Amino acid sequence: MLTNKEKNFISAVIYLHNNEKHIGKFIQSISKILDDNFEKYEIICVNDHSTDNSLQGVKSIACNINGALSIINLSFYQGLEMAMNAGIDLAIGDFIFEFDSNIIDYPIDTIMHIYRRSLEGYDIVSVAPKVIKSNTSKIFYSVYNKFSKTNYKIRTETFRILSRRAINRVHSMSRTIPYRKAFYANCGLKTDTILYSNQNIDNIKYNELLKESRKETAINSIILFTDAAYKFAIILTIIMMLVTVGTALYTSLVFLGNVKPVEGWTTTMLFLSFAFFGIFAISAIIIKYLSIILDLIFKKQKYTIESIEKINR
Repeated sequence: MLTNKEKNFISAVIYLHNNEKHIGKFIQSISKILDDNFEKYEIICVNDHSTDNSLQGVKSIACNINGALSIINLSFYQGLEMAMNAGIDLAIGDFIFEFDSNIIDYPIDTIMHIYRRSLEGYDIVSVAPKVIKSNTSKIFYSVYNKFSKTNYKIRTETFRILSRRAINRVHSMSRTIPYRKAFYANCGLKTDTILYSNQNIDNIKYNELLKESRKETAINSIILFTDAAYKFAIILTIIMMLVTVGTALYTSLVFLGNVKPVEGWTTTMLFLSFAFFGIFAISAIIIKYLSIILDLIFKKQKYTIESIEKINR
């Protein structure tokens, strides 16, 4: 065991939702490496309304943890982003680890690797797999990075460390944080990403709640943090204008011509169908924008907590 431990106080925020299979071993692994390297640390588990025995799994190993252990119980399922925001708000560490997943498919010493990297002046250091196996994730990140205005490109990440300065900077940017990666990429502080090999690990399986939450987060992020929706609406509007002009020219030629064709019912219906499709598509984008703005501005609570448990040895 190391005798010369780090003096910085460390917080580890762990997302918890129906992870009874992995959570016990995961917390023990995290606790061991923190205990071996830091004088003081805390572990915060955010229970996103788990319906299995995940909570019992955390409490059963509490006696083996030397650091402080807290459990935040959310009132109902609120998704990864809101849950992690709740944990970060409670954390008091000089540096904060964010563990979005309870599966360790990386070398455990990577935790200390990114901590030491952060001491070199990087306020946000992420750990990411070299291989992204999810096709939907590939599509999302390619669209996001193409249309976002930041030089820092985001990707699938497993966990990360943030300095207290990074937390303060992000909180000063907005009252609510709907997508942490986007704020971290746009906060203006130095960031870095450490890659690891994950070729032998199968894809992580998500339940329906997590799938819906991830889909909603992806759509909101594309609309909020990129100009993809704006460009799509502009392109669609230009196409509609060109079709309208083309239809007007066609109508004028038919009217001025000597040969009168059969009434253009098909052409008219095609034009009207396309025009209404464009109108409805643009309206849907506007409504989604307004919905997100309404949530961000007028929603008083970022998340809803049922209780906070402090577990002592």
